[in-house]
Amino acid sequence: MVLWSKEQDKPSEMSTGAIETKKEGAPPAYHHTNGSVHPIILTDSPEELRPEAGDYELTEITSFSDRTEAEDDRSEVVVIDCRANAKGQREEDALLENASQSNESDDISTDQSPVPPATLKETSFSIGLQVVFPFLLAGFGTVAAGMVLDIVQHWTVFTEVTEVFILVPALLGLKGNLEMTLASRLSTAANIGHMDTAKDMRNMIMGNLALIQVQATVVGFLASIAAVIFGWIPEGHFEIGHAVLLCASSVSTAFIASLLLGLIMIGVIIGSRKVGINPDNVATPIAASLGDLITLSLLAGISTGLYKQLEYNDYANPLVCAFFVALTPVWVLIARRIPSTREVLYSGWEPVIIAMAISSIGGLILDKTVSNPNFAGMAVFTPVINGVGGNLVAVQASRISTYLHLDGLPMGEPSPTPNKCPTPCTTFFSSSVNSRSARVLFLLVAPGHLVFLYTINSMQGGHTSLTSVFIAFYMTAALLQVLILLYLADWMVNWMWGRGMDPDNFSIPYLTALGDLLGTGFLALSFHILWLIGDRDTDVGD
Repeated sequence: MVLWSKEQDKPSEMSTGAIETKKEGAPPAYHHTNGSVHPIILTDSPEELRPEAGDYELTEITSFSDRTEAEDDRSEVVVIDCRANAKGQREEDALLENASQSNESDDISTDQSPVPPATLKETSFSIGLQVVFPFLLAGFGTVAAGMVLDIVQHWTVFTEVTEVFILVPALLGLKGNLEMTLASRLSTAANIGHMDTAKDMRNMIMGNLALIQVQATVVGFLASIAAVIFGWIPEGHFEIGHAVLLCASSVSTAFIASLLLGLIMIGVIIGSRKVGINPDNVATPIAASLGDLITLSLLAGISTGLYKQLEYNDYANPLVCAFFVALTPVWVLIARRIPSTREVLYSGWEPVIIAMAISSIGGLILDKTVSNPNFAGMAVFTPVINGVGGNLVAVQASRISTYLHLDGLPMGEPSPTPNKCPTPCTTFFSSSVNSRSARVLFLLVAPGHLVFLYTINSMQGGHTSLTSVFIAFYMTAALLQVLILLYLADWMVNWMWGRGMDPDNFSIPYLTALGDLLGTGFLALSFHILWLIGDRDTDVGD
């Protein structure tokens, strides 16, 4: 920027600093720098709107002057700070760009509803293309988890301590409570520019990893308590050794699985941004692609090893519990240092704990169903139906949350066209980008499940043959589950946003837990109906 100095008749250059003007009563002029508009107040003559020799004086100013004092001195001081950090400048530029887009929209349309940002104006084909491959990858991960559960259900620890089945949905649900929430939170941060610099990215990664370790330890401990209570109440007897075994297995499985999946999520989000893919479309399905398999394998292996220690060492299980609990204060201190995770550390427990309780109810249904030899075939399909429903609704919730963050409406303020309870037509058949994505995700259910069912059948997994009657009941349960979940996502995310709750932290745990409960409940109901009508082929895979 070149300005004429009062002291000399040649231009002087200024890279950083400020302009102090000494004239009064002039209309404001404006200076553009780095995409920002700053006023230059001329105080001598209204006609002088451009710099002349002798009009200005270069002065280095390090802080803003008090406006009241400036008025008393009959002079105006305007500071142009060119040393703002890159992140702040980009945020200011983005706000100006959003305001410009909103003004253009108002000029050409009488519709005053918020206009979606350009980054979310995706076609159905582009949404489907980005979602289908992670969806299939995640689905095959749930198929592998189902095959594992079908095998380990006959292991000694699962037959002698049946409460381990109650832990299965609760721990598999951690991918929704923690990893998918982490993926949604980081996807939103990446899309709105909060991970553009190395420092911001490092803080987000450290804070979020520490946060999910705290949450995993606490949720794992509470899940074991729920399993003990749900197992003790119906049967009426309590064994302290089994209770400590459940606690040690749950806490260690949750901790290790969350650490591994958290690292995978961070890599996926950073990579997707570099190749130009919307991380909302790929991060949450990939979180589940290995989540169920890793978590279930860890649970089976750790619980089996700790069960064997009951005969030889009474202190092994308590020491495992104490070790992981002792690490919790370290993760708390790290998470508190990062502003983006400090708030979640204090206020993000309600959805995680309630979601764990909901998933545990689904685990109780699984325990009572799979323990019956007549319904042993249900085990292989449970992770599949729960995983597919949770993956799809997590994608939708993450997309709607990002849309609201980019839309420019402050959190806590309702939409200009509020819809207290959206109708199914609004959710699935409107012209909005979120309705378009809901249609795409729902249309993936039937072909996806058919692929997964025949994959299981080709590998001779499970204890149920794929008859036409079974496929009809199974597909009805799966379609109904996803239909309900997508509708609830449309209502829940907007409802939470209107009440000042960040949907990235609150919605996905509830939705994936409800997916576990609905999937397990509908699947158990289907198996009971199939048994009643005579479809009792339960020896496949033996």
